[in-house]
Amino acid sequence: MIGVNPEISVIICSYNRARYIREALESLYRQDISKDFFEVIVVDNNSTDETDQVCHTFLNNHPDLNGQYLKESQQGSSFARNTGAEAAKGRILVFMDDDAVAEADFISGYIKLFKEIPDAVGAGGRIIPRYIPDEPAWMSYYVSSLVGNFDYSPIRCAFKQGKYPLESNMAVRNEAFKRIGGFNTDLPGVKGTLRIGGEGKDLFYRLTADGSSIIYDPAIRVMHVVETAKLTRAYMYRVASGIGRGERVRISEEGKIGFLIKLSEYLFKLAASFVLAFLYLLKGKPKQSIPVICFRIDVIEGFIGIISRKTAYS
Repeated sequence: MIGVNPEISVIICSYNRARYIREALESLYRQDISKDFFEVIVVDNNSTDETDQVCHTFLNNHPDLNGQYLKESQQGSSFARNTGAEAAKGRILVFMDDDAVAEADFISGYIKLFKEIPDAVGAGGRIIPRYIPDEPAWMSYYVSSLVGNFDYSPIRCAFKQGKYPLESNMAVRNEAFKRIGGFNTDLPGVKGTLRIGGEGKDLFYRLTADGSSIIYDPAIRVMHVVETAKLTRAYMYRVASGIGRGERVRISEEGKIGFLIKLSEYLFKLAASFVLAFLYLLKGKPKQSIPVICFRIDVIEGFIGIISRKTAYS
């Protein structure tokens, strides 16, 4: 183990991604900055594949990487990320998915950002989908966020109120993370067959409650694997309905008024999705029209507590 006091702690929550996590680790090993500046913490959240073996083999074969492998038995990414954060020694916590691939200047980019903007409590970067085998014909900008696509701005800027980074590529100051109690485990992410999402949104809403700033930097990039299993109606439903389900949990303290306000917002977005669908039809892209409507219906179903089965878009 090197880097007793690393600047950055990269935390990867993993669940059955033995096929991809090696590439994620290799991308961190190939960073353009000394390994003394960062550590890598993998938290296995009850994987049943070869994730354990892949990670241990990689860490054993790369002893100069300051890495550790932990396990978290409580199912849900919020539990796993909190476990990783508790073990982290870095001043900055960086969260990355187990099927993401970081650019060579990923770590140095975050170090530079927090050095140049000392009052920022958090940050996020660009997430570029890498479709396997290919991007489907029905995919559009308005749906691609469900598979991790994120491109908030062409230049570095502060997130506007109500906007926030995605969990595949985000960072927060360790002290600020501890101050607010980390991720809300009532929003665990994937748990069993359901998803209760919005954990990142909730985290950043609490971080910025005092007016603190969150910065977006498009130069800090990861590629995010979007495999065939993520390109089905069932998967898209699980993610979209999980957004609504998580939002219901997040605003539970606001009572009936909060529920009705959020439902009104979702119904407005549903109406807007019909306009978008019509525009896609006019552009001769009928396959892109239906998913934008399904997205909004799925969110509403999750929000009001409907659980249904969906079939493939294609």
